[in-house]
Order: sequence, then structure tokens, then C-alpha cells
Amino acid sequence: MSTQPTPTTLILAGPTASGKTAIALSLAAQAPIEIISVDSALVYRGMDIGTAKPTPAELAAVPHHLIDIIDPLENYSAARFVRDTERLMAEIRARGRHPVLVGGTMLYIKSLMDGLDEMPPADPAVRAMLDARAQAEGWAALHAELAQVDPVTAARLPPGDTQRIQRALEVWHSTGKPLSSFHLRAPMHGEHGPANTVMVSLEPAERPWLHKRIALRFEQMMHAGFIDEVKALRARSDLHLDLPSMRCVGYRQVWEALDQGLDLSDAKHLSLVTERGIAATRQLAKRQLTWLRGMPWRRVVAADAPDAMEQAQGLLLPHCR
Repeated sequence: MSTQPTPTTLILAGPTASGKTAIALSLAAQAPIEIISVDSALVYRGMDIGTAKPTPAELAAVPHHLIDIIDPLENYSAARFVRDTERLMAEIRARGRHPVLVGGTMLYIKSLMDGLDEMPPADPAVRAMLDARAQAEGWAALHAELAQVDPVTAARLPPGDTQRIQRALEVWHSTGKPLSSFHLRAPMHGEHGPANTVMVSLEPAERPWLHKRIALRFEQMMHAGFIDEVKALRARSDLHLDLPSMRCVGYRQVWEALDQGLDLSDAKHLSLVTERGIAATRQLAKRQLTWLRGMPWRRVVAADAPDAMEQAQGLLLPHCR
């Protein structure tokens, strides 16, 4: 009895500001695709400028999914991303179109390719205990503890990523198992593993090229009203810096500046918060590239090459027709 071949999973990944949106739109102009966003910030409604969300014209040019789907007060997990994406891919294919995953949240990509065990639920008592310890000992001490019990997770989390450090230790204290153990399936065996995936990764040959693009994008966001966007979120009164949404790069830096009472209409203060935002975005890009280097099956396209778009199209288009 013959069986249908497993459909190829198509992924366009890369660090922030590497040109993923432009290439995805160029694909949409040539093939019947729909874009599934792989971005942990684009899921939030009301967070448009600071997330570099696609413009209304770009959203109208090709169907997009997993954008503007939850309120900033809510959480969106890797497990939920996997469930949503697998459902969307089936629906898109049923329409005779091709799903293309586009974004830079590498945990989501890894979770889709490797598979996730069902994550344990939150434990308020353990979380409260960890909060108390963090106040008494500092988050650096908790990060050091995580390095002892779950070195794999600790290696990918900077000491300042308090929310994820807390979650990883919560899982350890609640289950006795490291968070990294919940990535179960071997990559080569999953439906979306490397054997069934074409993953194009936009990675600059020259890092200064990416740094210039990051700085330009952040400065453009500031001119486009990013500070007012953060002020509007703060005015809601139900949002705070401990939420994953408000810890997104850029939002956290502007929020903290406002907490410090800085007058962001003053050029000196504006320059200071802009520098902080650019530095944080560069650190994000560095972490994204580190994740990508751990995926040896990816097909690297130099994002700063003059023909980067043509190279990426040549790898993806044959699977979109």
C-alpha cells in the first residue's frame, strides 16, 4: 500500500534585522504561500512599532498567521506555538498553498523540529519560593544553581533572563527533571526534523553589517512613536515588567527609563535609552546566531551578500510550486 510522502517543512530563519520579511514577501509574489510567524513578540496585540510588525500593506500582500493573536497580559509558550503551527500547516496545505515559517525565535523552531513533551503546569508555591530566594540571594545565584541542575538550559540563558531562569528552576523543583529533558524526540525522526525540512538561515558574513541595520531600525522605531506606544501600554496599569511581553527587547529598556523618571523628550535621555535598546537588540541577535550555529542542517545564506534574496529564493521556491 502506497503512502503519501511527508510534506517538506519550509523555514526562513535568521537574527533580527537580517532581511527575512523582504525575502518572504518576494516568495509570496512568485508562489502560493502563506506565512506563519515564528516570533515570540509578534503574537501580542498593541505592540506594533517595537516589534517591527509587518505593515498593513505587507500583511495584505500575503496571508500571515500567529500575529496579533493574544493580549500582552497573556503568555504564549513554545508548546502552544507547536500546536498552533501544526494545525495551521495542515489547514494551509488543505487550501492548496504552502506554509512558510518565517522568524527568529529559535526556541520555537527547535521545539517544532525536536518535539516537546507536555510541560508541567505552573506551581505558584515554588514560584513564590524562588522569588523570595532571588530577593535574598540575587538572580546570579539562581542562575548558578540552574547551571548545576540543568546545564543545557543554563548555557542558553543569560543571567539577566530572570523569567526563564525562574521557569527552569520551577520545573526542576516541581518534577525533579531538567527543563531540557522535555525536548524528547530525536531531531532526525520528527515529522519536522531535518530530513523533512528545508531551513534557510540568513546570517551576515560581516557582523558590522547587522549592527548597522539594528541601529537604523531602532532609531526608526523611536522616530515612529515607540515611546508613546510603551506609554500607552504602561497606562493600562495591568501590565508590568515581569510579563514576557514587557520583557521584549526595546520595551523593557524604554519602560525602565520611564520608571527612572527620565524625560525622553530630552535629547540626551533619548540618546541614552536608544543606545540601551540597540545594545539589547545586538545581544538578542548574538543569541539567535548562537542558536542557529547549533542547527548544522540549516542552509546558510549570507544576509549581507548582494544576491542574498536570489540565493534564498533558489532554495525555497522549488518547494513552493
